[in-house]
Formats: sequence, structure tokens, C-alpha cells
Amino acid sequence: MNFSKWVSIILIISILKPQISSGVSEISQQFLEFAKNDEVFEWMVGIRRKLHENPELGYQEFETSKIIRQELDKLGIPYKHPVAVTGVVGFIGSGKPPFVALRADMDALPLQEMVEWEHKSKVGGKMHACGHDGHVTMLLGAAKILKLHTHLLKGTVVLVFQPAEEGGGGAKVVVDSGYLENVKAIFGLHVSPERPLGQVYSRSGTLMAGSGFFEAVITGKGGHAAIPQHSIDPILAASNVVVSLQHLVSREADPLDSQVVTVAKFQGGGAFNVIPDAVTIGGTFRAFSKESFMQLKQRIEEVVVGQATVHRCNATVEFSSKDKPFYPVTINDAGLHKFFQKVAGSVLGLNNVKEMSPFTGAEDFSFYQEVIPGYFYFIGMKNEKNEKHESLHSPFFQLNEEVLPYGAAMHASLAATYLLESQSQGQGHKDEL
Repeated sequence: MNFSKWVSIILIISILKPQISSGVSEISQQFLEFAKNDEVFEWMVGIRRKLHENPELGYQEFETSKIIRQELDKLGIPYKHPVAVTGVVGFIGSGKPPFVALRADMDALPLQEMVEWEHKSKVGGKMHACGHDGHVTMLLGAAKILKLHTHLLKGTVVLVFQPAEEGGGGAKVVVDSGYLENVKAIFGLHVSPERPLGQVYSRSGTLMAGSGFFEAVITGKGGHAAIPQHSIDPILAASNVVVSLQHLVSREADPLDSQVVTVAKFQGGGAFNVIPDAVTIGGTFRAFSKESFMQLKQRIEEVVVGQATVHRCNATVEFSSKDKPFYPVTINDAGLHKFFQKVAGSVLGLNNVKEMSPFTGAEDFSFYQEVIPGYFYFIGMKNEKNEKHESLHSPFFQLNEEVLPYGAAMHASLAATYLLESQSQGQGHKDEL
């Protein structure tokens, strides 16, 4: 390529770049204004409340899936179903490459809702206490925006309504289904009750920990509590196990390598004067690297079996099964981080795009990131009207519905802009060839 042609290309790019940037900003603002429109907002609120009244646990989201498919049908958006048992994967755009995906999780939690309001859960012992009803609604809101702006989509947006995030690893089943094989990037979000409404939070690289579950049965010999010498006390053994497990973090882990071992289940005995035959304990362990995670797994088993032996008991340890798989570390793609900051800034304003530190929560969105460049972020929904902001997984959790337009606009803007920039980059490569 001669020098004059290089100069021409550089001049063309320098002229087009501001136009593209300006266009992206205008599109993002249009999307947010559209999502905040009273009619669209009330539509989203209606969907969210319907979902909230009918919560379903992982791989049981049949009514949730039905509601999603009904809304996609009304919007004229084609989809595949069932995916991963109850999931739905929709498609908007040209049907051709490039493909970019947006994900929402669908499942509820086994909690009894304690919030008294008109749209309280109608299903005893089940509640949307993590905001997944809002996540589904925001993705449907994005679908509505994108469908009405199909002419802007230079490729295909893949809408992933995923089951069983809460321990069931639904993302892995979606990946294994093959529907995302051609996807070049995937975005996901989560509501954050303690962060201000209209702000987003994330970071490049490691965002959340890998996690797993364990359950141990420690068996001794039961008997009367008044004559413990005739028994082998599994409660004493299990108590020492719990204490010893904490030493894995305090004395074996590098202080700069954050890890967690929590025993949250301890079951044994039913009478104050009877030593039981066995005790069951269980919990979770988390780390920010695969190496640290596997080391924890190995040492948990060694400590449980070893401490049980010291106290003359036997022990068996089981870890996360097929139904509750280990979750990998959530790692945001560095290139997508820069892209996210730019797009989020155009939607919400640069002052509302915040960096955050890694934390030891876990997300099965990480299964997507193992095979596709992915980006996960948190969107604030703090309700200033409430003095107390209940955390996720609380029976008193309340979703601030004012967050719905922000999430819908963020989803739509990330997808549309990604496709627009992919086309411009592809066109640049084509010109160069």
C-alpha cells in the first residue's frame, strides 16, 4: 500500500470516528428516554410484578418461561425453546454475524417473602429475593427497544433467558446447548440495592470468586449424654472440624490471596440428653484463582477426615455435584471493560460509571466467560425513600422498579453499539485488504 493511500485512510477514519462516537451517544440517550416513557415503564412494571407473584426455582421456571415467550411473540421476536430445560434464547437483527449476547437469569430462591405488598409472592416458600424478576424484565425491555430500532443493528443480538443461576449452574447448560457458539461477546448485569440508582459498577479482570459447596457426614457412636465414655461423640468431632477449617484461611492461605471457608450447616441430634450417632455439616468455599480453589478443596477433605479420626469418628465428604457444580472465577474481558465504560458513560454520564473492588460473591455468568469474551456489571437501585436497604437473598428484599429503564437501556446500548463498532472495524479491515 503506497503512502498516499495510507494518508487517505487515516483522514477518512479521523472524520468518521467523531461521527460514530456522537451517534453512539445519541442512540444511547434515545434508548434511555424510550425506556423511561410512561407507557414502556408501566409495561415493564407489569411484567416484573407478574413474575414476582409467581417465583420458580432453578430448572422449574415453566411459568416464567411462558411469560417470556408470550412477550417475545407479541414483539415478533423469534426464539428457541426449551434451552437448558426452561430457558429461552431469542434473536433480533439480521440473523447474520456478528453475534452479541445479553443474558438474564430467571430463577427465584427458596425463601418465604416477608414483605407485605399487593404483589407479594403467591407461592409459599419461594421468592424473587435476588432481583432476577427485574433482570428478566430489563432484558425484555431491551428486546422491545432493539426490535423498534432493528435498522440500527448491524448483526444479531442474542437474548439469553437463563434458568438456575442460584446454584444450579444453568449457564453451563446453556453453553453446552451450542446456541452461543458464534457469539463474539456477552454482557450480563445484576441489581445492587446498596448502590445509588442510575450508577453502574464493575472492573476489568477478576470480579467475583470461584465457589463450591461441601457436605460432610461425621459418624461416631450414640449414647446417653450422662455417660459419654460409652459413646463416640460426633458433635465434639464436628465442632473441632469447624474450628480447624477456619485455619485453612487464617494460617495456610496467603494473606494477599483472599479465600473463604464458611460452615453454614450443622445438623445432629434431637434431644438434650442423647449423643447422636452422626452429625452432618456443610458449607461453601471460595477463592479468586483456580489453584487456590483446588487447594482449598483438597485441604477441606483432609481436615474433615483427619479431625474426625482424632476423635475416633469416621467421615465422608462430598463436594458440588452435577446439580450444584463448582462456579469458576468471574473474569471480565479487558477490552470489553473499556467498551463498557464508554457506552455506560453515554447512557448514564461518565460520573455514574464506577470502578469496584473484587468480592467473594459468585456468579455462573463465569461459565460464559470461559468460552466467550464476557462482561458482568452491577447496576444501582438504592431507593432513597427506604431508610433500610435489605440485602440480596433477604426475605425482606425489595426491588426498586425505577431501575428497570436504566437496565433496559444499558442492555440495548451495549448490544447495538457493539454491533455498530464491529461493523466499522470490519469495514476498515476490508478497505485495508
